This record gives sequence, structure tokens and C-alpha cells, in this order.
Amino acid sequence: MSAVGAVSSCSSLRSCVWLLKPGMQMSSFGLHTAARCAAKDYYEVLVLGGGAGGISMSARMKRKVGAGNVAVVEPSETHYYQPLWTLVGGGAKQLAASARPMASVMPKGVEWIKSQVTALDPDKNCVWLENDTKVSYKYLIIALGISLHYEKIKGLPEGFNHPKIGSNYSAQTVEKTWRALQDFKEGNAIFTFPNTPVKCAGAPQKIMYLSDAYLRKTGKRSKANIMFNTSLGAIFAVKKYADALLEVIKDRDLAVNYKRNLIEVRADKQEAVFENLDKPGVTEVHQYEMLHVTPPMGPPAVLLNSPVSDQSGWVDVDKETLQHKKYPNVFAIGDCTNLPTSKTAAAVAAQSGVLDKTISLVMKNELPVKKYDGYTSCPLVTGYNKVILAEFDYNAQPLETFPIDQSKERTTMYHMKADMMPLLYWNALLKGYWGGPAPVRKLMHLGLK
Repeated sequence: MSAVGAVSSCSSLRSCVWLLKPGMQMSSFGLHTAARCAAKDYYEVLVLGGGAGGISMSARMKRKVGAGNVAVVEPSETHYYQPLWTLVGGGAKQLAASARPMASVMPKGVEWIKSQVTALDPDKNCVWLENDTKVSYKYLIIALGISLHYEKIKGLPEGFNHPKIGSNYSAQTVEKTWRALQDFKEGNAIFTFPNTPVKCAGAPQKIMYLSDAYLRKTGKRSKANIMFNTSLGAIFAVKKYADALLEVIKDRDLAVNYKRNLIEVRADKQEAVFENLDKPGVTEVHQYEMLHVTPPMGPPAVLLNSPVSDQSGWVDVDKETLQHKKYPNVFAIGDCTNLPTSKTAAAVAAQSGVLDKTISLVMKNELPVKKYDGYTSCPLVTGYNKVILAEFDYNAQPLETFPIDQSKERTTMYHMKADMMPLLYWNALLKGYWGGPAPVRKLMHLGLK
């Protein structure tokens, strides 16, 4: 997530600074209606998913139509701030700091339906839940996120039962990354990027930079061969930031192998098998002392072959309004969509502001006018006190907030990523009060004229 919202939020957050003290959580059990099955069979606004997009939009919808008219379908008992997991895997943060009970982030009075969606029927304005429960709606917001598929790599997920292997993409495996890094002795440290869409596409290489920094700090770097095996043909999609990252890679003697896709892990032998995407059928086997796996990812199963999805299984929405292309009372946000931008929490923040205005106009039988420009952000952690703050749009062009060169490694941006952004996430985004950095960007640039 971008650090830029901090500027606009400072004045409002200062008045309730007690909420922002590290480690403090608001106790809000009992502040919403929770049930295993839906308390009603109809809601004016039904939200599918209790992640960043779902919670932020349910908070916004509550203010529009009233809490009792909004429901969130989410089976999980815990809500995670996943952008923190890069730092957890690198030993800079604790996993507990990324987690809060789902009950504590659910907007007060909004119905929490603790169930899974099993089918969507937009032609009849309803969804089906577990136990053949049907819930109807006037407006539907789909925020189901993205699914991890470790099982598509031979030898996983059972390979995580062995040491030397971890993954920052799961609460169950992120701490194993830190243990593997601490236990490193000598050999290859391998970091992977799969041949699928992923959430937070910078994260697979962020942990590589942190690992390099840790091994230097502990005097083990000379015994390590650090390599990044990526299925992509470039280190980053935006040239400005790619050029900066390639300088970091050169300065730190890191090896990058393009068009390499992890297909098997032989954890008992500490071997990783990669296919060469430029040479079908050709594979390479690498011994590892440490392996960080970024899993293949895809749409949630319920969206595959769904009426609301495109041929690949992503929710098919207009890229500027986030309204469904076929069903005008259906909307979507975040990782489950086919929006052609990176899947990050920063993108969710920007999308939430646009979607809020889109739905407001649709509710008034007016045409949406607010346009999402594809803004997303990736704070590229390059060390324990350094971040390159990448911000860009649909066209992979920089869309920066601050009047500085954001392709430079900066300690200030690291503290925004590690310390300020979690506070903004819990206290502004999830409460529906932050819609991305656009207003801040305009104010800052107007101030320079």
C-alpha cells in the first residue's frame, strides 16, 4: 500500500492519536450482528468478502443505506494486514501485529454472515451460501480476493513441513521464511515468482533484498549465492523503477534468472525444479539452502465459470467505474477483478473511493462519472531501512505523489511502509475514510505552482 495517505490523514488522526499507538487495538466485540447463517434473506447491499475491499466498502455502504441493510459474507475469524508479511518474513515485524479478530474490523451493526459463497446468480439477484442458504440483494459488491495454489507446485504444500523453505504469502508459512533465513549457513538462497497473476507483485523480490541485508549483517553474505528466478521477462513493469532495482541488484551482486518458473520442490533433498519458459520441456534443478516460494494464484473457485466472470475467472468490470459490464447492480473491487493493474492494497484504497461514487450515482439512477486511472502502489523494500516507493497507473507510467524522485531508496519511505501505513489501514481504510492518494497528490503539486 502507498504511504501517501498519511499526509491527508494526519489532521483527522491527530485528534484521536490514542488509536494510533502501536499494538493498541479497539475492542469491538458485540458491536455488530454476527451469525452462522444469514439473519435475513435479503439485504439492500450484500458484500462478498471480508478483506480490505470488502470491509472498507461495507463501512461506506453502511453510511449510505444503514447498517441493518448491509451484510458481509466472510467465513474467516481473523483479518490480516498482509502487506506487513514481507517484514514478518524478514524478521522486522511479528505476525501478531498483522492480525486482528474479524469481529473487531466489521463495521458496527453490519450483518456478518460467517459462511462461504458457493454460487452467484446475478440474473436472479441472489447468491447461494453453504447449507443451501440463499441470500438476495439489491446491490452486490464482490470482494473475494485471490486464491493461493501451492498445490500446483509438485511437492507442496507438504514440503513446508521441512526446514529451509518458507513463503510470505500465507500466515501459516511466513514465519518459516524468517526461520530459514536465520538458519542459513552456506549455499543458494532462491526466491521465486510464478507464471500467474499475483498479489503485490513486488513482494517476491522484497524478501530477497531483506535476506541480502540480513546475511550481510550476520557475516554470512560471502557464503550465499542469492538468486531471483522469475517467470517474467523483466524485474518490474515500470521502467523508472526497474532501472533503479537493477542498480540495486548489480550493487549487491544478486543473480536474476528470467523466464524461470518453479514447478517442483523436493524438500527432502533441498532441490527446486524450474521450467525454462523460453525452452518448453527444458528444466533446471537447483540445490537450495533457503527457498522462498511465491505460489501460483488465481480467481477464487466460486468465480470460475460464473456469470459475473470473464473467461479467466476474474470478475468482469468496467476498468474506470468498477461496475459490472453486464449486470448494472453488481460491482467488484480488488484482487478478484480483471482490472489491468497490479493487485495491491493501495489499489484497493484508490478503487474504494471511485466505487463509492459509482454506487452513489447508480443508486440515484444516474451514470457513473468518477474514473479509476489504475493507480496502484508498491513500496519496494530494499533493506531494513530503505524503500523505493513505486506508484503508477494503467499505462505503467509513474503516478507519484511526492515532489521527489521516488525511484531513490529512502529511509523516510521505509518508515511510512513499516509504521505509518498499518495505522492508516486499520484506522482509515477499513473504516471507509480513505480513498487513495489522489487528493493529496493534487494538493502537493498545486502547492509547488
